[in-house]
Amino acid sequence: MSGVGVSMRPLLAADLPAYKLLRDDMLSAHPEAFTSDADAEKPKAASDYLYRLGLDRRDGGQFLLGAWRGERIVGAIGCERDARVKVRHIGHVVGMMVRAEARRCGVGRMLLEALVGEARRCEGLEMLTLTVTSTNVAAIRLYEASGFIGYGALPRAIKVASIYFDKLHMVLALRPAR
Repeated sequence: MSGVGVSMRPLLAADLPAYKLLRDDMLSAHPEAFTSDADAEKPKAASDYLYRLGLDRRDGGQFLLGAWRGERIVGAIGCERDARVKVRHIGHVVGMMVRAEARRCGVGRMLLEALVGEARRCEGLEMLTLTVTSTNVAAIRLYEASGFIGYGALPRAIKVASIYFDKLHMVLALRPAR
């Protein structure tokens, strides 16, 4: 299976039930990869993620993208942007997830490229940051291949049961520094 037949598009409010199902599945299957907890997130309604679409944000930079194979969502990625003036030049990549059947097919790369392209079109957005679990070598390689560079790590950033995981912090400049 390859990225062929996969379409990328911004998620709409009507897509939130499918997004929530994907998110719940990924949080359960990969607890070490996300700071959100599956048990805490499962009771939430799909509409609780409406803010992630950025429909109320005129400045842009707040959006969710989905990867679709037919009517099935197989991946998603989000960008969040703080509204505060002093930090609104920074976007944060959140919730990168790809279903098992769509991995190693270029879907993750397609999602990340689409997100970076969309972020570059956002007025005043100058850089993207993300965190990635330090043991997720495939994700780190993908981010590095896309131009992200590590700038530090937070030891013991998340705790799953009694096991700690470090988070690597990465950044990508969208525009040259002035």
